[in-house]
Amino acid sequence: MAEYKGIKGFKVQYLSADPSDPIIGQTWYNSTSKDLKYTGATAAGAWATGNPLNTARYALAEAGTQTAALAFGGQPVTGATEEYDGSTWTASGSLNTSRAYLAGAGTQTAGLAFGGDIPPLTGATEEYDGSTWTSNPTGLNTARQQPEGAGTQTAALGFGGYTGTANTGATEEYDGSTWTTSPASLNTARRGLAGAGTQTAALAFGGTAPGFTGATEEYDGNSWATSPGSLNTARENLAGCGTQTAGLAFGGNLPGPAVTGATEEYDGTSWTTSPASLATAREVLGGCGTQTAGLAFGGSGPTGATEEWLGAGSATAKTITVS
Repeated sequence: MAEYKGIKGFKVQYLSADPSDPIIGQTWYNSTSKDLKYTGATAAGAWATGNPLNTARYALAEAGTQTAALAFGGQPVTGATEEYDGSTWTASGSLNTSRAYLAGAGTQTAGLAFGGDIPPLTGATEEYDGSTWTSNPTGLNTARQQPEGAGTQTAALGFGGYTGTANTGATEEYDGSTWTTSPASLNTARRGLAGAGTQTAALAFGGTAPGFTGATEEYDGNSWATSPGSLNTARENLAGCGTQTAGLAFGGNLPGPAVTGATEEYDGTSWTTSPASLATAREVLGGCGTQTAGLAFGGSGPTGATEEWLGAGSATAKTITVS
C-alpha cells in the first residue's frame, strides 16, 4: 500500500532555529522568525563578521578550520592561546615561549607553533594537544621571524622568513620530533608571506623580497616551482588558507604604506580577485580554513576582529518570500 510521503513527499520541517549544517535543497519553517526557508548556493564569496578574539593582537599564528580554529602568540608579545568554535573564542593554555611573528600548522587539537621573535629571534617549537603546549627541545635549524607554515603537527613545513640580517627561502620539514632542512629553498627568498596546503603539496605567496611581491610557488615535497600566476595585488604581511590547488589570500600591507582587505582565490594556476574584501582591512593577521570556508582574525591595530569567508557555491540559508 502506498504511503502519503511516497505520493506527496515529506512535510516541511518545523524548526525553532535554522539547521547548523544545512544541505543544499533543504527546506524548513523557522518558527522563531516565522520564515519559510531553504538552502541555496552562494553566487559569489563574501565575508561575514564574527565575534572578536578576547586578546586583540597582531603578528599571531594559527591552525585549524573555520569552526575549529586555534590562535596563538602575537604582538604585544604574548603566549595567549584561544580556540574558536564557529561562534566564540575561548582562552586556553598559553605558549611556553611568548612571542610574535611566529608560524603555525596543524589542527585545533593537534597544533604546532614554531619560530618567531621573543626577542631575540627563535626557532622554538611547541606542540598543542587541545589544552596544553609542550616545548620540543629541537627547534628550527634556522631561527627566524615571519616564516610561514603548512601541514600537520606530525608532518609540517616551515619556509621563508627573516633571519635578522636577510630574508630567507630556507625550507624545513618536521616529522613530529625533528626539523630537517630541505635542500630546496624558495626561489624568491622573502618574509611576511602566506601559505597553504600540506608538507608535500604546499603553496607560498606574497611577502617582501625586499619589495612587495605577488610571487607564488608550489612545493611537491622535493622542490619549489614558481607558478605562472602571481597575486593580482602584490603585498606583504597577508594571510592565507586552503590547499595548493584551492588557495585563499586576504589582507596585507601595500606600498604607501596602506593596509588592504583584498581577497583572491587560487585554482592551481592563477589568482582571481574577489569583489568582496575584508570589512576590516589589516595586515599581520591570522588565517585558517579552506577556500570556501576561511577565517580571518586579529591583525594590525591591534584588533581582535574576526571574519568568516563563505566562498562561491557554499550552502547558505535563504528566505522564501511571496509577493
